Amino acid sequence: MKAVVFGASGYGGQVLMRLLMGHPGVEKVLPVSSSSAGSAIDLRDGGLGPDPLGKLPPGRRLLTRDEALAEAPDAVFSALPHGASAEFCRPFFGKSVVFDLSADFRLRGADVHAAAYGQAAPFPELRSSAVYGLSEWYADDIRGADIIAVPGCYPTCSLLPLLPLAKAGLLGSSSQVITINALSGISGAGRSAKENSLFVERAENTVAYSPGTSHRHSPEMVQELRAGGAAASVFFTPHLVPMRRGMEATITVVLEGETAELHSRVGNALNGSYSDSLFVRLTGSKIPSSRNVVGSNRCDIGWHLAPFPQDADGMRPGSAPAGGTQLRGAAQGGRPAGGNGGAAQGRQPDGGNGGAAPSGGKGPHSV
Repeated sequence: MKAVVFGASGYGGQVLMRLLMGHPGVEKVLPVSSSSAGSAIDLRDGGLGPDPLGKLPPGRRLLTRDEALAEAPDAVFSALPHGASAEFCRPFFGKSVVFDLSADFRLRGADVHAAAYGQAAPFPELRSSAVYGLSEWYADDIRGADIIAVPGCYPTCSLLPLLPLAKAGLLGSSSQVITINALSGISGAGRSAKENSLFVERAENTVAYSPGTSHRHSPEMVQELRAGGAAASVFFTPHLVPMRRGMEATITVVLEGETAELHSRVGNALNGSYSDSLFVRLTGSKIPSSRNVVGSNRCDIGWHLAPFPQDADGMRPGSAPAGGTQLRGAAQGGRPAGGNGGAAQGRQPDGGNGGAAPSGGKGPHSV
């Protein structure tokens, strides 16, 4: 297979280059740069390493888009920013399978995309044929698709723990609220120079941003949760933390029912969805840690179920799952079931937290 990589010198592109260089089914890896075409890729990525199988172009040089098109590639991986990626891929639509790491095709509704990203959705005529690339849930659709919209980093980390619960009917009430607190490494902001990404700004500093429903990944999460049968609302707050890469999310949701029954339903939902998955590891009551998935394509998911009695005012606190990521998901510019869970991502979600579920008791539980 011949594979083209757009944005090969960015953080996402560098990871793609390494994955493709080591893949036994890929015979040619064609890095493309609109600004540095003709120069050696090593000038932008000094850690790429040797090429004993001759997968790279002669001189290990970066190609132009036209040069890549002339190679008639089987697949195109675009690690370009939102708003630029789809247009740059235009000559390859209908000729190659396109994996778009930007958000240009993630949201099915053109109006939803425009509201989230502040610009018109590109290629509205192609949106219905694009497949959301969460492989654990859309594997069959991905196999037959020509355009795969690679999920965002936060959505991957959050959806992997939540979708099994939605499928099991545990998130079907519109009165439920899913609370997602996610922590992201700095590389998610991309490689271009930004004051907010400077070492002195990020070291020993953690900050929340775009809280509630204001982050542009929120509609992506809602879209997929609704498709999975969830009616619950989503309250999502991302945080930037002082680590290079990776992600961890703590997700909380309140469930109604007997503790023992809910514990069984949550465990069955997660195990039934991921027992044979290569890239999702269930840690049960062990709280996932982001360092355990560094450099992997794996998401670790743990969960904890605990009863929460009503307080004096009749209010019920809630909790949710946690997740983390390392390689999965892209931010291009880039368990719950009666208890709380966690996920930490190497690939995308990886990590999470777990705990023992108390026996007995009926009423609201946090997972």
